[in-house]
Amino acid sequence: MPKKNKKENPILFLFKMMFIIGTALILAFYFSVKTYLDSLGPIPQLKDYNRNIVTQIYSSDNKLIKTFQPFHYEEAKINEIPKYLKDAIISTEDKNFYTHDGYDIFGIIRSMIVNVINKRASQGASTITQQLARILFLSNEKTYIRKIKEIQIAARIEKTISKDKILEMYLNNVYLGSGAYGVGAAASTYFNKSLKELTLAECALIAGLPQAPSQYSPYKNIKKAQKRRNKVLKRMYIMKTITKKQYEAALKEEITLSKKPGLARTNIAPYFIDYVMRELEELGFDETEISHGGYKITTTLDYNAQVAANNAIEKTMAAWKLTKPKHQAALFSFSPMTGGIIAYCGGKDYIESQYDRVTQAIRPPGSSFKPIVYTTAIMKGYTPTDMVEDTPVTVGKWSPHNYGNKYRGKMPLYKALAISSNVVAVKLIKDIGAPAVIETAKTLGITTPLTNDLTIALGSNGVKLYDMVVAYGNFANGGYKVQPYAIEKIETQRGRIIYQAKRTKITKTLDKNTAGIMTAMLRKVITSGTGKGADIGKPMGGKTGTTNDNKDAWFIGYTPDIVTGVFMGNDDNTSIGLTGGSAPARIWKEMMKVATEKYGNTEFDYDVVNLTPSYEQTSNEDEAEEDAENAEEENNTEQPTREIIPAPKRENTSTENFNSIPVQLNENISKGRKSVQEQAQKPVSDIKTE
Repeated sequence: MPKKNKKENPILFLFKMMFIIGTALILAFYFSVKTYLDSLGPIPQLKDYNRNIVTQIYSSDNKLIKTFQPFHYEEAKINEIPKYLKDAIISTEDKNFYTHDGYDIFGIIRSMIVNVINKRASQGASTITQQLARILFLSNEKTYIRKIKEIQIAARIEKTISKDKILEMYLNNVYLGSGAYGVGAAASTYFNKSLKELTLAECALIAGLPQAPSQYSPYKNIKKAQKRRNKVLKRMYIMKTITKKQYEAALKEEITLSKKPGLARTNIAPYFIDYVMRELEELGFDETEISHGGYKITTTLDYNAQVAANNAIEKTMAAWKLTKPKHQAALFSFSPMTGGIIAYCGGKDYIESQYDRVTQAIRPPGSSFKPIVYTTAIMKGYTPTDMVEDTPVTVGKWSPHNYGNKYRGKMPLYKALAISSNVVAVKLIKDIGAPAVIETAKTLGITTPLTNDLTIALGSNGVKLYDMVVAYGNFANGGYKVQPYAIEKIETQRGRIIYQAKRTKITKTLDKNTAGIMTAMLRKVITSGTGKGADIGKPMGGKTGTTNDNKDAWFIGYTPDIVTGVFMGNDDNTSIGLTGGSAPARIWKEMMKVATEKYGNTEFDYDVVNLTPSYEQTSNEDEAEEDAENAEEENNTEQPTREIIPAPKRENTSTENFNSIPVQLNENISKGRKSVQEQAQKPVSDIKTE
């Protein structure tokens, strides 16, 4: 009797049918696309094509600050380009270059699937021919329409010129960072060599640049450049274009760079441009697209303020005879109302060092951290006129001391901040608790880990200049953390706006009373304390900071319209011999005089208390003047650092009731000035409150 066939599982049958239908559709798509592309004709006069469209970056006042045009361009024929370099590029960018028709349909399908899953254009699957098509003919919007055009043009290029000519044109036009277009310029820019003098390792380093020229630039990050170079070498070894012996020898070769090209000197804000490039990448652009896109990018930078910052750093460091490469200064400035970055100096000389001391350096802020301690104390119920003892204190085995071992006895809290008393700051944090201070710091914008240790009251914990300036912005605008940004808008060659900055992220952090009290206290730092050297004669507040052995010197201050921070120190962490009230305050003052000129004497958009100097009954004018001149801070951090402990949520304490404070409300608040408070009250999705 014949056996009956088992009935096939319907789910398995359905999957089989879906697989067959899907495969048929993919093949149909492949052959239809290939048939269409094969029907396209060549591109006339392609060999004579000269592309002359460049992207330009402008300041907020429409002054050109950066042009992506060749600083260095050296055309090379295909037979003049080393085989190692050609092999390295092909291994990295397009391993099937000599066998495909200019495009990879299956690679495109794969990238489309990944992009759909990621809900953004994260993969491009571009061949060398497609990249050349984009460089020569297309804008750089990440859209499927542009990708289709890219494939069409690539197919036509393949019918017009030979593979070697395509590779030659690509290698002569691809952007490789530091103003270098093409491999000839890159050889000269990075190694001060001709193409024929390049080693295998140097060829591999250049070949690793097209994907992200700034990110992999050896001038920016030598370790990242080396890692990328080694990855290229491994690809070459896998593809058998080099032997194992050559591969291992190249891995051991040290990177020896030429001096940074002079192009940076024509750019008034090179560190800012790096920040802009990072912001563009976050918006979905890559550096090759930016450099070849022909865009007009308008930024928030104030041209005159940036020039003033550059000049102030140069003149001040020369006056203090700080001329060695290790002697460094950084400045960061932004609007606490809009978030727009106004001026940005990551170091004193971009050619000497591209290390950004605004966002990358983590250094102890000294007493410039104390306002965060005082803010926490105010929120815990302290008032500026509470009397405190400026007398020696010991916590465990730690005995912090004031600068010059000078103690002044009983005084109001605001005077203790003005003269930067170390012992009072320690007594405060001992009372309110380090976890509460850490929570306040995080809320205001400090992103580096802070140790649950009383020594943070004196600024013992490393922070970023960027974060400190953001934190002081909370005082300037009445209690809101505002996210800085650099790009206002991006326009195509034809003037079409493809990006317009939305309202920046604004987070409520402090009540207005707390912000008003802190501004009143920080105003005293300027009028009768350690920050007198920064006084520009306008409504303002600020704080100095100096660490042990004068290794780090800070001044951070603000007006109602601009917050600016200055850091000075040596890259090797040796003593720079400065206090925050000296050279940093001078740089701040020179820059802010220019930056705030257009705002006049704007008052703060919230009530700032008028602190009556009650202590003057017990201290004469000579002593007050001596305090202002001599009371610079020193940070003693002998107590061992402990493990970071998560801070508890801060109590929601009110500062509404402080009747003991003599208060005088501002009657002359500027009219017509849109405050950050007004912005935050609008129902805009970009504004988030934590």
